[in-house]
Amino acid sequence: MKTFRKFSFISIITISMFFSLGLLAPETEEGMYPLSEIHNVDLVRAGLKISPKDIYDPNGISLVDALVNVGGCTGSFVSPDGLIITNHHCAFGAINRASSTDNNYLEDGFLAETRSQEISATGYKCKITESYEDVSKIILDAVKGIDDLAERTKAISKKINELNDKYTDSDNSIEARVSEMFAGQTYVLFKYRIIEDVRLVYAPPRAIGEFGGESDNWVWPRHTGDFTFMRAYVAPDGSSAKYSKENVPFKPKKFLKVNPNGVEENDFVFVLGYPGRTFRHQPSQYLEYQQEYLLPYVSELYEWTIKLIEDISSVDEAMQLKYASTIKGYANTMKNYQGKLKGLRKIQLIQKKRDEEQLLKDFIKAKPELKNKYGKLFVDIDNVYSELFDIAEADLWFQRFPRVSNLMNISSFIIENAKEKEKPNLERKSMYMESNLDATKQRIERTFDFLNSEIELNVWAKMFDDAYGFENTSRIRTIDSLIKNEDDDPYVDVEAMLNSTNLYDKSFFNELTAKPYKELKKVDDDLFQLIISLYEEELTINKKRDAIEGALGKLLPQLAEVKRMWNQKSFIPDANGTLRLTYGYVKGYAPADAVYYTPITTLDGVIEKSYMGGDYSLPDKMYDLYEAKDFGKFYNKKIGGVPVALLYNMDTTGGNSGSPILNAYGEIVGVNFDRAYEATINDFAWNESYSRSIGVDIRYILWITQKYGGADYLLSEMGVNL
Repeated sequence: MKTFRKFSFISIITISMFFSLGLLAPETEEGMYPLSEIHNVDLVRAGLKISPKDIYDPNGISLVDALVNVGGCTGSFVSPDGLIITNHHCAFGAINRASSTDNNYLEDGFLAETRSQEISATGYKCKITESYEDVSKIILDAVKGIDDLAERTKAISKKINELNDKYTDSDNSIEARVSEMFAGQTYVLFKYRIIEDVRLVYAPPRAIGEFGGESDNWVWPRHTGDFTFMRAYVAPDGSSAKYSKENVPFKPKKFLKVNPNGVEENDFVFVLGYPGRTFRHQPSQYLEYQQEYLLPYVSELYEWTIKLIEDISSVDEAMQLKYASTIKGYANTMKNYQGKLKGLRKIQLIQKKRDEEQLLKDFIKAKPELKNKYGKLFVDIDNVYSELFDIAEADLWFQRFPRVSNLMNISSFIIENAKEKEKPNLERKSMYMESNLDATKQRIERTFDFLNSEIELNVWAKMFDDAYGFENTSRIRTIDSLIKNEDDDPYVDVEAMLNSTNLYDKSFFNELTAKPYKELKKVDDDLFQLIISLYEEELTINKKRDAIEGALGKLLPQLAEVKRMWNQKSFIPDANGTLRLTYGYVKGYAPADAVYYTPITTLDGVIEKSYMGGDYSLPDKMYDLYEAKDFGKFYNKKIGGVPVALLYNMDTTGGNSGSPILNAYGEIVGVNFDRAYEATINDFAWNESYSRSIGVDIRYILWITQKYGGADYLLSEMGVNL
């Protein structure tokens, strides 16, 4: 098996040019710093008590070697035997899939008292960053001489696929992924070690791990014990292997030291993790698209879908358990998007962006050399976004239909897979490439477990009703073709198709996945043929979107160049799922007039909220421990209770869930899991006055694990001796 150790510092020249102005000030600043730029931040002056090289050492072992991407979140190794700590909500899907009405680990919690009792986290794998390399020149050379904007987008995708395929090991033990750092400008190839056997070790009951439910999601003060322990396993020879009783715990190069004493207000802290996506270098029109189209449409659709599933499953406990993860995913996105909408409007971010862009226009006009090169930049950006706005409703409809209809999701896979197979392997979408196809198909096959005809009938009626209201360029011709006269309901025919289709049958699915596209068009199933017609119409939308992305791929680098020349200030690439560092302090904030939130909550608050019931209900044992004052070593006299959650002014986003909160000595003192509601807008703009992240305090984690869970052995494994 190939291994990689050395991270390339010098090769990240293109990214580093954005930091050419020297060391940054010690005050907390906006920043999710790539590994290559940690040396440009004066962390010691900010409060770090170890060397920055202890965090990241390109030629040795450091804290980043304890980090892992698990289930789309961040986790960290906290023992020499592959023990991982992450969020309860990150492991929620695995706990849910392992549960049944007889063994409801989601509601009751789960503890493996021995390693043989640890259960497989189905569908989860670990990714550990091994190396990275700048490949910007290779990617951009692939589009030289290509003027067609849609073809430019395709050429970049093809070259990325080529590099991913070339550097991914045949046994998938090393996975390569090219990530765009600055749009249309810089690209970095990351290599990840893959661990396929991940198991559940300890998860508290849902009433603790999700205390406050959706009522408290994205909210401070917070009292959620959002943590879970998992373990990574490998084959006896150390290679990656699927679940097997013969596998052994993974031995990480580095694991984090747990500090059971936690932190106090104003203490320096930092986070390492895999933040998902931010969009801070986008133009004002991008925010307009978010505010007017994407955020309201998706949040309304998901809110409607949640209510539908809850209504249908209201008297069916097994169905409630089955759809728990689905509802949680919808609800999390819905509330996040609602928070973003509120934030965009409250701080008038679009107007602020426009004001900044006017200053940039004035800057360009004042310099003849810039006017010649960038004079049409903002007009061109505006024209491109006008094209996006023209198709926005239809584009979002096509994107989201498979997200709320499992039947559409399954059918889309069948059709798109057949169409993609007509292309050379490297020109296919990544999920349909030969190296990824089996995993994609397995994921789609799991969708059959969630097919429900009553849900599908209602979802299809909703989606068709939405589409029927679209205007002008967003009209969907396939739906219009179902209308014979003005009084026709286009859904009537579709309902009959839904009631007679064979698409609920898994054997039919297997039969169709073996057919080429031209044969699929002959399949005798009216609903399936309707979906093919929708797919072909979507292709025209996709072609327009490819051209839009190609145009922006040329324009956004110019916008970044002008912005850099204008403000003479370094800025960093948007988050993109790659390993980053952010730092700050345990610190409260004032969300409204005459309101100030302190940064540490306690167990007293958990008990106080619990009397409201509902999302705040607690297991009886929690009251027993509280009334007995059985706080162990975790009671903090200074704050007068057992610390539960922390608030800090760090720059985080989705994907940072599960990230370790580290103190000045690089010891874990908590686990990040959320942002304050006002900070949902962080993806578009960060501000020290309101951007606050939320984590569960290590003292609460240890108290729950020891006193409630009875898992003293886990504390011993982590080296916590009380």
